[in-house]
Amino acid sequence: KMRASVLVLGPLLARFKRAKVSLPGGCAIGTRPVDLHLFGLEKLGAKIDIEAGYISATTEKLVGASIVLPFPSVGATENIMMAAVLAEGETIIENAAREPEIEELGFFLNRFGAKVSGAGSSTIKITGVKIDQLKKPVDAYRVQGDRIEAATFVIAGLITRSKIQVTGFNPNTLTSVFDCLRTQGAKIVEIENGVEVSADRIIGGANIDTAPYPGFPTDVQAQMMALLCTADSDSVMSENIFENRFMHVPELNRMGADVQLKGSNAFIKGATKFQGAPVMCTDLRASAALVLAGLVAKGETEVLRVYHMDRGYDQIDLKLSQLGANIKRVKA
Repeated sequence: KMRASVLVLGPLLARFKRAKVSLPGGCAIGTRPVDLHLFGLEKLGAKIDIEAGYISATTEKLVGASIVLPFPSVGATENIMMAAVLAEGETIIENAAREPEIEELGFFLNRFGAKVSGAGSSTIKITGVKIDQLKKPVDAYRVQGDRIEAATFVIAGLITRSKIQVTGFNPNTLTSVFDCLRTQGAKIVEIENGVEVSADRIIGGANIDTAPYPGFPTDVQAQMMALLCTADSDSVMSENIFENRFMHVPELNRMGADVQLKGSNAFIKGATKFQGAPVMCTDLRASAALVLAGLVAKGETEVLRVYHMDRGYDQIDLKLSQLGANIKRVKA
C-alpha cells in the first residue's frame, strides 16, 4: 500500500543475500517505476526477477560499483546506500538525490558504524564494512521532523491569514518554499526548532516550477495551489516531476477555484472564494490541499477517502482542531 515499502529490498539483500518484496503501491500520481532501484542493485551484483507482482533479488555477494543514476531518485539513492553499506569495496553514486532525508540517512548509517560520505550532495561514497562492524549506537536517534508536513501547516496558517508557530523541524530544509512565500507577502520568522508565520494578504503572481531538491518540492505543489487560489493575482504552477499530479485541480474547481490545465502547467486565477462541497481525495498531497481549501471555504466541506491523507499525516484533523479549525473525522 505504501511506496516506501520497497526500501526494505536493499537492506534485506545486503544482510541475507536474498529478498522477496512486493512491487510497491502508493499514490497514483504518474509513472513511478522502481527500475532505478533495481538498476543500482544489479550494478552491485544482484540478480533480479519480477514475477506475479513480486521482486525477487539474490546475490552471492554484493561488490561496490560506480553507479550513475539517470535521475536523482530519492528512493533509489536510499536503497543503493543501504545495500552498499555491506558490499565489498567502495560504491560511488553519481547524480544522487540531495534531499535532506538522504543526508540524514547517511548520518544514521554512520552512527551504526557504516562508512558513508557525501550524503546530501550529488556524489555519495560508501565504503563497505562487515556486518559485525555495525554496532547499535549508545544514544537514541531522533528523526528530524517531516518538512512536507511542516510546509502543509505553514500554508494552513497562511491560507487562513492566521499567526501560528510550526515547530519540530529544520527550517533550512524548506528554503525554496519559504523564499516563494515571502515574495507573496508571508511573514516567516525562524524561531527555535521551527518558524512563526503570518500574512495579512497573499499577493500572488507566483510562477513556480517543481524540481528535485533544493528546488521547489513536488510534494508541496498541491497545498501551494490551494493557497495561490486565494491570492490577489494570478499564478502559474509547472509540475516537472510527475506527469499526473494535478488530480486535485478538478476537486478544487468543484469548490469554486478557476484553475486551467495545459500540459504540465496549471494556470491559477486568484481571488477565489472557496465554497464548501463534497470532494474526493486522489492522493496524499491532494488530500491536504482539499483540507486547506476547506479551512477557508464558506459552508461545509466533506473530504472523502481520507485514507490517502493518513499515509503521510499523523492525526492532521486533531492538530488543526488544536489551532481552532472546525474539523472532525466522521464515519463514511
